[in-house]
Amino acid sequence: MTPTAPTQSYLVWFSQRVGSTLLTQALEDTGIAGRPREWFNVRSVDELLATHRVATALELRDVLWREATTANGVIGMKYGLLEDLHPELTSLLGGLVQHGADPDGRRAWQALFPRWQHVFMTRRNKIRLAVSWWRAIKTDEWQRRRGRAPVAPADLVDLYHYDAIDHLFAEASLREVAIQEQFHRWGLVPHTIVYEDFIAAYEPTVRGVLDFLQIPGRDAVAIPAPAFDQQADEVSKVWFERFHRERRARLGQPR
Repeated sequence: MTPTAPTQSYLVWFSQRVGSTLLTQALEDTGIAGRPREWFNVRSVDELLATHRVATALELRDVLWREATTANGVIGMKYGLLEDLHPELTSLLGGLVQHGADPDGRRAWQALFPRWQHVFMTRRNKIRLAVSWWRAIKTDEWQRRRGRAPVAPADLVDLYHYDAIDHLFAEASLREVAIQEQFHRWGLVPHTIVYEDFIAAYEPTVRGVLDFLQIPGRDAVAIPAPAFDQQADEVSKVWFERFHRERRARLGQPR
């Protein structure tokens, strides 16, 4: 049976290590803001279809309308745009467009996400972002559930790697540029959340997203406590300071 179409939708656009999981878990835990998970966190369209056990865009739409939508008709998704994959996803979703031209793929995405709105997450300090990203890669600890002991190999401080962090530093900026270019192509004006401000004002930030989305009944909903702890620690500080010092030296700048 074809599920009922959502009444409204939103995408949370993110690169790595900007607090997106903390935000989307909080939104999901309200019970009124859809289930904004990484439904498209794949390497190819074939993997996407296989992951959801479907063969067509229409079947994929039906799965997401059931799984990513809360009872009040709100659907959400956390979307980390990858430049190579995005055109393939757009082409797949083109199967949802019945008539008319769709040169930029906007209608294809809106066929899955009706009455959509957009949240963009960023982080001011890209060096700290890159350090956090490299640490997550080396420890395979991408989030830490609240109260859980950290994953910290004894030699973690020695896993510092300037070139790896420098690559991620650049990659974070490139991914944000790609997202901003997509906003420009589609004429979108997102609600922007800055990581540092979010961490300093967790509950007001989550409340602000609900207000931006104008979800009915939001005023009566309690904002859940953070589901995850911050992972930055003394090792993160050491890596940050070392990278900052070495980068300035390589650029020929005084300390």
